[in-house]
Amino acid sequence: MTEFTVEVTISAPVADVWRALRDPEQIRHWHGWQADGLDQEIDLIYAQHVTESPEERWMEVQGGDRFELADAGEGRTRLRMTRAPLSGDPEWDAYYEDVNEGWLTFIQQLRFALERHPGADRRTVFLSGQGTTPAGLDPLAALEPGAPYEHAAAGERLSGTVWFRSEHQLGLTVDGWGDGLLIASHLPPSAVHPEGMAMMILTTYGLTDEEFAGLEERWNTWWSAAVPAS
Repeated sequence: MTEFTVEVTISAPVADVWRALRDPEQIRHWHGWQADGLDQEIDLIYAQHVTESPEERWMEVQGGDRFELADAGEGRTRLRMTRAPLSGDPEWDAYYEDVNEGWLTFIQQLRFALERHPGADRRTVFLSGQGTTPAGLDPLAALEPGAPYEHAAAGERLSGTVWFRSEHQLGLTVDGWGDGLLIASHLPPSAVHPEGMAMMILTTYGLTDEEFAGLEERWNTWWSAAVPAS
């Protein structure tokens, strides 16, 4: 299998990016989504069985996935994450592609948090199910990163810019969520996911409790009608 890597340039100094990778409180601002067990997951991945060199700005987390930081000039950092090779354990290796896509999502969430909301708390909605991402975002498929967009989905009008795109993922900034982020991803059918797998993470900032509850209800209702439960 070809080595899987993710490389991004983050508009933040190396010291800030390193701190965001090593301080559990800062990791909570970008890793995954808010759920019971998030703190335990952060401890498992970023504290247990980690090898690191703070001076050289690299670390290998449990399983051997390696993060390396380099100064990209003008207050920017180049982050490169390289996956460990397949383990040889068929049960674990069956989820290799899932982990690849997960790291891509989380690294883009890290970049977004550092560039747009350093130190800020977030609130998230996580959606998942079988099949492909609902067709409601198909009109945005041709847009390049940085392009502005306006689009209606889940009963609201979204606007912002395309944050990133990859073979299986689309990231959009969302002005109306306090300059939030929507990441939609899908995995094709496989032995692990015979029908394929679709997910969305909605990241919001500064919404009132009432605003967030309304958003959560709208998107869960829309998703439930469009995507079979996993």
